[in-house]
Amino acid sequence: MQGMVELGEEIFHMPVRLGIPRYSGSLSDVVRSPRYATGVGLLLEGVVQTQRGLSPQGGSFRQVFRKDARMVPTQF
Repeated sequence: MQGMVELGEEIFHMPVRLGIPRYSGSLSDVVRSPRYATGVGLLLEGVVQTQRGLSPQGGSFRQVFRKDARMVPTQF
């Protein structure tokens, strides 16, 4: 990931930082990489919102997964 911060700053014209997930569950050695920072962050935020009793807006993960699962066989 060398040069990613500099490239991001050049593209966005603002400060950029490299995110690394703070995860200590199963497969933490795999997930603890900048590559997974956005995905892990979104999942953890979903957990927090669920615990607060907030409902998802604009659909559910299950609906998105079903749609993607139907598309996979047609892509290959």
